[in-house]
Amino acid sequence: MKTMMKGSILALGLSALAAGTALAQEATFVMTARLVGAPTYNPIKATKLNTATTLIYDRLVVQDADQSFHGQLATSWESSPDGKLWTFKLKPGVKFHNGEPFNAKTIEWWVPQFKGTENAFTVEAIEKVEVVDDLTVRFHMKHPDPNLLFNLASSFMCVPEPKSYQALGDKFGVTEAIGTGPYKMQQFTVGQQTVLVRNDDYKSASALSKNQGPAKFKKLTFREIGEESTAYLELKTGGADVLVNVPTDFLPRIQADKAVKLVTIPGNEVVYMPINTSVEPFTDVKVREATAFAVNQKEILTSLYGGNGATADTFLISSLKESQVDPKYKISYDPERSKKVFDAAGWKPGPDGIRVKDGKRLEVKLWAQNGTEFKRLAEIVQAQLKAVGMQADISIIDAGSINAQYRKKTEHQLAVRAYQWTNADIVDWFFAAKRAGYPNVSMFNDPEAEKLNDIAMNKSKTWDERVANFTKYHEYVLSQYPFAPIYQPVQSLAYGKRVVMPEKIRGIGFSSQSMIDIAPAN
Repeated sequence: MKTMMKGSILALGLSALAAGTALAQEATFVMTARLVGAPTYNPIKATKLNTATTLIYDRLVVQDADQSFHGQLATSWESSPDGKLWTFKLKPGVKFHNGEPFNAKTIEWWVPQFKGTENAFTVEAIEKVEVVDDLTVRFHMKHPDPNLLFNLASSFMCVPEPKSYQALGDKFGVTEAIGTGPYKMQQFTVGQQTVLVRNDDYKSASALSKNQGPAKFKKLTFREIGEESTAYLELKTGGADVLVNVPTDFLPRIQADKAVKLVTIPGNEVVYMPINTSVEPFTDVKVREATAFAVNQKEILTSLYGGNGATADTFLISSLKESQVDPKYKISYDPERSKKVFDAAGWKPGPDGIRVKDGKRLEVKLWAQNGTEFKRLAEIVQAQLKAVGMQADISIIDAGSINAQYRKKTEHQLAVRAYQWTNADIVDWFFAAKRAGYPNVSMFNDPEAEKLNDIAMNKSKTWDERVANFTKYHEYVLSQYPFAPIYQPVQSLAYGKRVVMPEKIRGIGFSSQSMIDIAPAN
């Protein structure tokens, strides 16, 4: 009897040990607010991707926080003196998750796939792809493109496997997503979660990763929880190991929690309020101007974000040279200017304080995607607009469907939203007429802006020339008030005791370069 009991106890102990070991090989990430709602892992056709994307796929090059570029699927590259030829040497021996080889023919197939998609601008300057040999590919350019390396480092420039891409059609990125990355997609439920399993044959890490082999965790689960308080509770109670992109307003709470650790890196994001220029009353530039100057960025920074991060007064993150516009173009809170411009536009205060013109009250629709941060932000903006005489009625839209709603073009008037990008071409992305609906949520269509856009995007021969052209384009967009800038967050990652973070977070934001360096705590 005693012998049997000892055996049972031993078996139970071994079982618990096995369970603990298995658990140590898995990690659960929670993506919140800005990262939820990606409908596909098809990088070519997607307009929204999440953190897991760069674990499924690799890119030719990746970018570090200091704006330097490093090879991933490419080992080296060079440009001709006139900028019309770019030659890339490719990493040998790389295979896709399904065993198909990665080589120069892959790139020859890949680049034309962008034609007709919303991401076509990333390769628009490439006229032809030449296969020099199995591991050498050459881009013949229509014109010099100083921004080519940045484009190639984008998550939208992840390289999928050609045969499965063609066979699956629109299902690629949903039912299957095959790349060369450190993880394989096992399961994807749109708006809920993504399960990844380790690619044991992985050998395409960039120099930004300390780990040059397979990832440390065998399995990763990325859960989408738009409600920030719920996401934090999951981390606190052990239901999740990592909280990606911690909402800034949660930072004080997390900093005070001894059971949770925090990593903060410079942000690459801007929170802003797009103004739909195609619908009344915002077809009038004066109304847009008055609306933009009604937003109190400092109040939002203090009350919503606890002073973490910085206010925004242009459309670009402040680390970019193109953000250094003439001060007269910057948009900062000025309630007196707002009221005077409203008056000049014929909108006079009514008996209840809400402005009226031609018998019509200044009532508008303000959209926000679901999630605590955006709800609270919308409520603060609503109060600020009311203070200058505009009534904004808030609608909360599901994160998974809001982009489709924007595409209807006339359903919304104002919104609060955010973007993550580290390049001035985001001005083209969000304000080019050809992308009205989404991502041009402002429905901005201005002939002068289109001319300046073309010069900035297509006529710049050198990097310095590009900076100058984009600065001018950025200034003009600012002068037309298709949005109001609000906030520049820091980027934070919170994690529990079951994971060990790398000493240094490399790359732009938190992506594969650092994630394959994350290790189990035991």
